[in-house]
Order: sequence, then structure tokens, then C-alpha cells
Amino acid sequence: MMATNKSNEKRKSEQGMSLIAIMAIMTLFSIALLAVAPSIQQSVQREKELEAIRRGEEVAEAIKRYVNHYQGTRLPRSIDDLLEGLPQGTKKIQILRESAAIDPLREDGKWNLVPMNKMAKFARRVQNYNNGLLPSSEGLPQNINNQVGAFITNTVTEDGEEVTEPANDADDEGFSTSDTPFIGVVSQSQSRSVVAYYGTENHSKWVFTPLFRGAGAASIRTRVQGPTGTR
Repeated sequence: MMATNKSNEKRKSEQGMSLIAIMAIMTLFSIALLAVAPSIQQSVQREKELEAIRRGEEVAEAIKRYVNHYQGTRLPRSIDDLLEGLPQGTKKIQILRESAAIDPLREDGKWNLVPMNKMAKFARRVQNYNNGLLPSSEGLPQNINNQVGAFITNTVTEDGEEVTEPANDADDEGFSTSDTPFIGVVSQSQSRSVVAYYGTENHSKWVFTPLFRGAGAASIRTRVQGPTGTR
């Protein structure tokens, strides 16, 4: 009888130790998950932002094709204008995929439309990021280039200092999502980004446009910031 009691006590002791060991492993596992969670979250956010850039660049290319088709006499007024394509005889040529028409950084998926006279701030950022040079808008009709010159005559602030806007200071200029002649699009998201696009780490400042893609633009690239800095 005593042997049985001792056997039961030993079994209970072993079970208790096993339970403690399991709890210890679960605690360590939870700590490990907490440690990697920020990295995983940042990685997911980075991929979403890179996808937004890919789609935005597609929209910019579609705008270019639209403007060139109408020889600069007409700008699109909505994303639907780009989705409808360009007339070619009795058919239409697709210039924008439906997926690219959706901003992945916003739940409603709608891009803000940027008219010509709202391009000055972005032009300054491009110039600052491109070592003081503002790339030309090659590949666009001359009348469009003339309009760019009319609205962007100086990429420096009035007091002569370079623009140094806070990264989290959004460009809220009353952009709309339709019925506005536009030359670029920008996300409605005003969040700080993981990816730096044209040196800017804020979604609301990423203007996707066919402008400023000429000579010198090759040095402009997407800069990805990791946990320990830029790489």
C-alpha cells in the first residue's frame, strides 16, 4: 500500500514538473513572438507600400498615355477615364489595370487626384532628393511642359531656403477623388511610411505622375528603411 502511495506521489510530482516545463516553454515562446512581432508588422507594411508604389507608377504611365493620345489638349478627370481606355477605331485600348486603380493603403481604395497647379511641393521634394536638379518632363506634349513651367517656376521657397517639411506633415490641399483634371495621384493615407519614396516617408506626399521623369531621374529610386536604418 505504501509502495502504491509513493508511486502515485512520484507520478504527481512528475506531472507537476512537466506542467511547469510546458508553462516555461509557452512563456519563452510568447516572449519570442513579442520580439519578432514588430519586425513582421513592418515587413507586411513594407510590402503593402511597395505595392502602392507599383500601382501608383502604373497610374502615372496611364496618365502619360492618355495625355499623349489627346496631344496635351485633355487631361483625365477621374480614374474611370483611365480604366475606360483609349479609342482605337471601333475598339478601346486598355491603359490601366483595375487592380492598379485601387490604392492598397486605404480601405476605400480611392486615389486622390492631383491637378497641375498642386505639383509645386512635390517638384521641390524631387529637386531636393535629386541633388538640386529637377528632371524634365520628357515624353509629354509641349503644351503640357509649358503648363508645368507656368506653375513651377521656382522650386525653392520665397526666402531662398530649401523646403524641409516634417515627414509626418501631410499634404492636405483639398484633393478630390473625381471630376478634377489631374496629372498625378496620391494616397489618401496620411500615415508615416516604412518605405521612403523620393526621400519622403509619408504616404500623403507620394505623388505618382508622369512629370519629372526626364534627364537626371535615373538617380531617383525607392529607399527602403529597415529596423536599424536605411538600406
